[in-house]
Amino acid sequence: MTRTPKPVRSDMGWSTSERIVVRGLDLPSEILGRVSLGDMAWLEIKGALPTPQQSAVFNALLVTLVEHGMTPMALAARLTYLGAPEALQAAVAAGLCGVGTTFAGTAEGSARILQEALRDPGARGDLGRVAAEIVADHLGRKRPIPGIGHPLHKPIDPRTPRLFAVAEQNGFSGDHVRLIQLISKEAERATGKSLPVNATGAIGALASELGIDWRLCRGIAVIGRAIGLVGHIAEELQNPIAREVWERIEEESSAHARPR
Repeated sequence: MTRTPKPVRSDMGWSTSERIVVRGLDLPSEILGRVSLGDMAWLEIKGALPTPQQSAVFNALLVTLVEHGMTPMALAARLTYLGAPEALQAAVAAGLCGVGTTFAGTAEGSARILQEALRDPGARGDLGRVAAEIVADHLGRKRPIPGIGHPLHKPIDPRTPRLFAVAEQNGFSGDHVRLIQLISKEAERATGKSLPVNATGAIGALASELGIDWRLCRGIAVIGRAIGLVGHIAEELQNPIAREVWERIEEESSAHARPR
């Protein structure tokens, strides 16, 4: 049987000698100077410019994970830049490789749980039961629940209530938000531990409210953290610390092997 080739096409953008069009909008006349970076990200992902309400919530999500101090991702970027200052992009890429299931990337797992749980409209009638089943399943498999708990921010992640407030003010506080909150409460009840909804849990819930597929949710962290890593390189240029970090770790880690 002869396979009919699938047409190869994309609606992302195209160019001629005189025009550059992105998602159907003329870049120079309709986007430049008119559309913010966050709204441009929404345009790329969703195919149309956001409403003011969508913009407020989505931009809040992007900003949330831009910066969180001297994280492993920031250290990876700074140390890579130390070794390859001619390739800033490599340093940023090295940092972004650390966006995963431990740091910054758990919005993906959180959104997946929420979206799959609420795929059946009937589940929305008893969110408490759904939350209990999710917690029992994860505890039974001895797996962490993405989006709840934080090693530092206890009993509340200070980013979470603000994100939920922005969502409520703009009409995006629905069942996904309620479910992640119920999951947190049920997990705390079942374990006796402080397990607040963390920033990535809030991002997963709000991205779900915005209709963003869970498979794209780690990208929200990537977009924001890329900006933060460029910021770390900017600080490294003004106040270099990567060499100090490297030399101290080398000295301390090998001190036990040196003759006394």
